Amino acid sequence: MTTELSLLAWVLVLAVVQVMLPAMWRNRETGLDYNAGPRDEPGPPVGVVTGRLRRAQANLYETLPLFAAAVLIAHVAGREGALTLWGAWLYLGARIVYVPLYAMGVPYLRSAVWSVSLLGLGLILFAILIPG
Repeated sequence: MTTELSLLAWVLVLAVVQVMLPAMWRNRETGLDYNAGPRDEPGPPVGVVTGRLRRAQANLYETLPLFAAAVLIAHVAGREGALTLWGAWLYLGARIVYVPLYAMGVPYLRSAVWSVSLLGLGLILFAILIPG
């Protein structure tokens, strides 16, 4: 398996972690009885950190299908190389850094880190679309 495919698998692990984080924080807000029950009532308001973790998760899900498709296209087309390798590393690294920055409410730097993940995606797309 190529490094890019391995990095895609790690991005999927990150996605699972990002499913669990807001659920765990929400569980702290509502309690086990509420979460184990039918949740007929809306429960207490969503806390600040839980809301941020949910938004960070949604943000990952906006680009994850694009990243996965780009990595798979590069692999199938035999276009893997330095650009796809750097792109995949940048995407994964930035997405990992993004989560705590968002959870802590860090402005500007969080957006810059998001831009790095987009640059990583762009490098992979560039490798796919520009003849080598």
